[in-house]
Amino acid sequence: MPAGTKSPPRERTTGGSGTGLGRPWNVVVLNDDHNTFQGVAFALSSVLPGVSYDRGMALANRIHNTGQAMVWSGLKEPAEHYRSQLRGFGLTMAPLEQ
Repeated sequence: MPAGTKSPPRERTTGGSGTGLGRPWNVVVLNDDHNTFQGVAFALSSVLPGVSYDRGMALANRIHNTGQAMVWSGLKEPAEHYRSQLRGFGLTMAPLEQ
């Protein structure tokens, strides 16, 4: 760096609490032996915005083949709501992940 040239000091940032900014919260459905593909697809399409029955079937297939699938990601409050609703349909849910 040439003499007399300095870069401005960098401002340090810290994570806030409860702002909803930062990494998203992930809603994860686990494979189980008591839900059918059709039941999983129906639950996902009924609860999650923008998930059609066909997309729900694709996610059900992923859950079956890999043991789990992240089905939604976003702010904490909606993630908690969607997770609760999916549990109400009898799906086996992982704890919320960030």
